[in-house]
Amino acid sequence: MLRLGVNIDHVATVRNARGGRLPDPVRAAHLAVAAGADGITAHLREDRRHIRDEDMARLARELTVPLNFEMGATEEMIALAERLKPHAACLVPEKREERTTEGGLDVVGQHNQLVPAVARLAAAGCRVSLFIEPDEAPIAMSAKLGAAVVELHTGSWCHAVADGHGEKAEAELARLRRGAQIAADHGLEVHAGHGLDYDTARTLASTTAFVEFNIGHFLMGEAMFVGLEAAIRRMRAAMDEGRAGRA
Repeated sequence: MLRLGVNIDHVATVRNARGGRLPDPVRAAHLAVAAGADGITAHLREDRRHIRDEDMARLARELTVPLNFEMGATEEMIALAERLKPHAACLVPEKREERTTEGGLDVVGQHNQLVPAVARLAAAGCRVSLFIEPDEAPIAMSAKLGAAVVELHTGSWCHAVADGHGEKAEAELARLRRGAQIAADHGLEVHAGHGLDYDTARTLASTTAFVEFNIGHFLMGEAMFVGLEAAIRRMRAAMDEGRAGRA
């Protein structure tokens, strides 16, 4: 079965907009698991704009499903992952001024920085994932770096679909499908994420090289209208339909 990882960052975004403890992102994580999520993703940013250190500690302590710790490849974050020992550590690009992650990690240009980061995280027992563009060079470098997983950036495709740019959307989808197969041929487990909604998740699920989708912003937005459980169950159904060839 194609796995669904639910990103809870934006529950913390709403909490932090006003301060205090509510809404609680850890409660959202437990609700997501009850609704069928196979794992939970949380991104602890350098500026703590949403998830906080205490959120990560509670998630590591309380979750009964895998925790995917999204993080920059910094000394501070690596040391925290070494202490918390999440199931997975996904290294992502991070710029303080960006509103959300804007593209894949430059694994080729940052090779020298990433070698020790990947080694330390793997030594701590984390499955190391690299969030990259779906192209041959970063995929090959990810395998060379010793990552177990690559998460292919789906944002360019999803934005093209949403904007009605048909030809670009078709080209980006072909790029993702080709990248997924290249990654699988390199022995990497292949995940996908960024901007996926019910329709795009259903479409991409038909590509069997993908093992896991990580989805957050869309699900949290839907939850405001239909509830978190209903949004996750509908996403699970869309993914299953796509995998079964009913996209």
